[in-house]
Formats: sequence, C-alpha cells, structure tokens
Amino acid sequence: MKKILIVDDEPNIVMSLEYTFKKNNFEVFIARDGQEALDILKKQLPDIIILDVMMPMVDGYTTLEQIKQEPRLENCKVIFLSAKNKETDIKKGLSLGANLYITKPFSLKKLVEQTQELLN
Repeated sequence: MKKILIVDDEPNIVMSLEYTFKKNNFEVFIARDGQEALDILKKQLPDIIILDVMMPMVDGYTTLEQIKQEPRLENCKVIFLSAKNKETDIKKGLSLGANLYITKPFSLKKLVEQTQELLN
C-alpha cells in the first residue's frame, strides 16, 4: 500500500483528499501545516506528499526546502496543490523541487491519476 501525506489547512480539502486516496488504496497521513508535516515525516516515510503553499506556521515552500534537506526523503514525490496560481508561484514551487504544481480549484479524479503516474 502506497503512503501519502496530505498537508493543507483547509478542512474540506483535507476531507475530500483523504476519502479519495483511501478509496484508491493509499495509507493517508494528515498535517494541517508545514510544521506538523515535518513532525510526521520524522516517523513516516510517505511515497508522495500533497502540499499546500499558504498555511499557518510554516508555509509549503519552506516545508519543501526542509524536505529536500533530508536524505531519507529524497525519493519522496511532492505535489504542490495551491490557490497561488501566478506563473512566479508555480516556477518557485517547481524550482524548489516539487514534481508537480496543481492549482486550485482542481479535479480530484485528475489529481489521483497524476499522483499514480508519478508513482509508476
């Protein structure tokens, strides 16, 4: 079973992502901000992380920078899922090492397909 960490501070998004990925046979971990995500990553090694950019405490960009400094997470794929949709935001996310940058609103079906493509 593949493991996914969903990092977002918007409860409705977290609920729909959690439900959808569990239905698609993922083990799901949830963090509400970047610091909580980093704490979970000390104990868990997910195959993929879905990461929001705008969050309290530690934002998604900073979280990704921390993830990229951790050698044991080097094979972990990261997808930014954000309402920040300017070209500069997307370029920044990808330049920090995200595998994909998807803007909100988004299609759950397409997100699952893109996630599975990244893991194959």
